[in-house]
Amino acid sequence: MLEKIHSPRDLEGMNYIQLEQLSAEIRKELISTVSSNGGHLASNLGVVELTLALHRVFHMPEDKLIFDVGHQSYVHKMITGRFDQFSSLRTYGGIAGFPKRSESEYDCFETGHASTAISAALGIARARDYLGQKYEVIAMVGDGALTGGMCYEALNDAGNSGTKMIVILNDNEMSIAPNVGALSKYLTNLRISAGCQSAKRKVRHLNAIPIIGRPLYRVIHGCKKLLRTIFVRDEQLGFFVALGFEYFGPINGHDLQAMENAFRKAKMYKGPCVIQVLTKKGYGYNQAEERPEAFHES
Repeated sequence: MLEKIHSPRDLEGMNYIQLEQLSAEIRKELISTVSSNGGHLASNLGVVELTLALHRVFHMPEDKLIFDVGHQSYVHKMITGRFDQFSSLRTYGGIAGFPKRSESEYDCFETGHASTAISAALGIARARDYLGQKYEVIAMVGDGALTGGMCYEALNDAGNSGTKMIVILNDNEMSIAPNVGALSKYLTNLRISAGCQSAKRKVRHLNAIPIIGRPLYRVIHGCKKLLRTIFVRDEQLGFFVALGFEYFGPINGHDLQAMENAFRKAKMYKGPCVIQVLTKKGYGYNQAEERPEAFHES
């Protein structure tokens, strides 16, 4: 199936069973090529469904997709007419390991990973509005990128101006190494995971403890809600909402249909919005899932 994908438009007529098969083929090609040439394996395995969903809902290259972490663009390259060249990834004369404008019209901004995507997207969106043009601008940033102050300057500016743009927050709990710091801890409180759900169930069981159980549950639940409120929409007090963004999420980053529904809603919104997508580095390859830091660059 992958050999038949010459542009993102070839994805539009595919059903979800076919897309699941295509995702498996993409992962197989990622593992094969990166094992031979080196590159960033775990991060790209984690964004297969996310990249497919973006290209099925938006219409690149008319719409502009800006990668903050450029080494997560391998899947993007495969489905934008470069699959035949993908085996030359990161080799002399071959295709680049990052977006490259001279390589494809689908690469609109050259970037590594420096927290620049939201600023670049805001500039492109303002140029669009100034020229009276109509297209979507999407910045795909990782949670690790939010440790860079440049992101917040752009978020503040975009929210204040109300410029229409979409920020995809690819939340995989890691950058090159596991994220640390206060922001990472806050984002963790937003994640829907088996561990989180298990912890919630255990906290609820505190209610059964005589005398101290119910007061203790209220304290823990209240603290969790306070932390969550800082970054998401809770009674319209969330961090992104306070900056002027609409917030969507969190969305399962390996559920194509759920992401497509969220992206379509975001397209209809008239101002800036953030969509938090939860992905797992190394998804679909057990060794990379268990030790994603070891497969950051193979």
